[in-house]
Amino acid sequence: MSRYRNKLPQLSGGLFLTDAGLETDLIFNHGIEIREFAAHTLLPNPRGRESVANYLRGFLSLANKYNTGFVLDSQTWKAHLHWAEDLAATEQELHETNKDAIVFIAELRDEFSGNNKPIVLNGVIGPRGDAYAPETRLAAREAEEYHAKQIGWLAETEVDMVTALTFTQSDEAIGVVRAAQAAGLPAVISFTVETDGRLPTGQPLSEAIGAVDEATDGAAAYFMVNCAHPDHFFDVLDDSAWARRIRGLRCNASRLSHEELDECEVLDDGDPVELANQYKAITTTMPWLNVLGGCCGSDLRHVDRIAMAVSG
Repeated sequence: MSRYRNKLPQLSGGLFLTDAGLETDLIFNHGIEIREFAAHTLLPNPRGRESVANYLRGFLSLANKYNTGFVLDSQTWKAHLHWAEDLAATEQELHETNKDAIVFIAELRDEFSGNNKPIVLNGVIGPRGDAYAPETRLAAREAEEYHAKQIGWLAETEVDMVTALTFTQSDEAIGVVRAAQAAGLPAVISFTVETDGRLPTGQPLSEAIGAVDEATDGAAAYFMVNCAHPDHFFDVLDDSAWARRIRGLRCNASRLSHEELDECEVLDDGDPVELANQYKAITTTMPWLNVLGGCCGSDLRHVDRIAMAVSG
């Protein structure tokens, strides 16, 4: 049974951490191959499952060290039908994958039951298509019908919430929020932006958040920004109502553009101290931000420094 589905604890304040760039950390820092960049493919193999568990244990221990809550992500970003052919997976296999991924993180939550602050189980949903360069534009109705499948699978588990991570289109995000509403799950929308602070479609971040809220009567639990460096979007943030809907950040360690990252054959892990100081500057300007972690190129070092900086 879900613990927090009806009342997400991060909405009441207090610092919550997330993990970092799982795929880039395991691939570049630990030499672990991830088929099609789909982390769920590691879970059926005992060694792969343990590598993901050990990765997440580091962050759960970090949350306990800093006495923060933790949003514990499932490895389901690509566990949906768009990728079925690439992964040679059937719909039933993807269904089982989503269920098993939540069992996996629920077991980790039990393992860290001694943490003082809540651990929230988060079902991660990826966009239908390339998160850096979307191939097609989805209408809200089409997106709702598509994402309802995976959201329905996740709703059958003890997951507390879902997050649409690295989304590139406001209409697709609208579909996710509506599908999650129908399934009785809180939904978070995390947009990615290019180096100019706009979504890959060219839409300003402010307009994207406003469009989702207008079309769903503000039903999203909150918004985030991920898979972008602070330099790419800090100057578009302000104290407006739309910016106050942003509660979380999961930034890239690298300043490279999405196109440059896509072509990069070595890891750009940036500077953990510099990144942490940038988080501190943003949270000073936007003190309502309280869900913080990392994305591509970042690892435990970065989130440790971020927690240290923002918690004082």
